Amino acid sequence: MDTRYLEIIKAPVITEKSGNQSMNDSKYTFSVDVKANKTEIKLAIEKIFNVKVKEVRTINVKPKKRRVGRYSGLQNRTKKAIITLQPGQTLDLG
Repeated sequence: MDTRYLEIIKAPVITEKSGNQSMNDSKYTFSVDVKANKTEIKLAIEKIFNVKVKEVRTINVKPKKRRVGRYSGLQNRTKKAIITLQPGQTLDLG
């Protein structure tokens, strides 16, 4: 497996909402590289997990304001991808 695929997909997003989607609709949410496009994300998921991807939707997450003492700044911006798999396909993230 190529290491650039592992650089594109950072981590699964494990929340109550994403857990319900994975059970009901075979949709999985991942935190991905900000510069990655949908085609690169699709290839990375297919190579890493050996599944067929039906659809990729991406979300640019705005940075939140944070403050430490008198200094204020922003968190780094992030990107999430919601992956829909072909019928009958599943991922084991555990």
